[in-house]
Amino acid sequence: MDTHELAVLKLLIVGVLVSTWMMRGLSATDSFNIEPTPPRPSKACNESRLHWEVEVCGEEFKRDMEHIDPQYRCNLTHFISEYNIFTLCTETKSLSVNCYWPNPLVERYIIHIHKHFFSNCTLEREEWKDPSDGKLMTLILVPIVLTLAMVALVVWCSKRSDILA
Repeated sequence: MDTHELAVLKLLIVGVLVSTWMMRGLSATDSFNIEPTPPRPSKACNESRLHWEVEVCGEEFKRDMEHIDPQYRCNLTHFISEYNIFTLCTETKSLSVNCYWPNPLVERYIIHIHKHFFSNCTLEREEWKDPSDGKLMTLILVPIVLTLAMVALVVWCSKRSDILA
């Protein structure tokens, strides 16, 4: 057996022994528990209560947004904390009524809020124009010329290898 194979075998044996020793050495007071956690009893999602709870979050968000000047409503930096509170509220309320988050009901309500407050916020799209013919020719020819120059240099150096060596 090769010395490297023997070293790997020794490491494997030591690893198994150490892990076995550690597993037996754990007591009930240790924070590391190797027992699987039993699944929580799942309760049904209460969608009617969730709808009411999300409405409460939306009303709080509407009150907060009243303090923001409408001209600044398209600038996220002016209302990011209010929006964060609204999002956390919907998440907390969803989980409190045993619903996952995000879910279709909450997503529909968030879209409703977006349409109400941010419908006039359009992105200004920059129109792309083609470069002028002179710039385009430069952008095409420079890489071609550099490639040809590098190929010529490699060929020239390979022919002169007997002199350079």
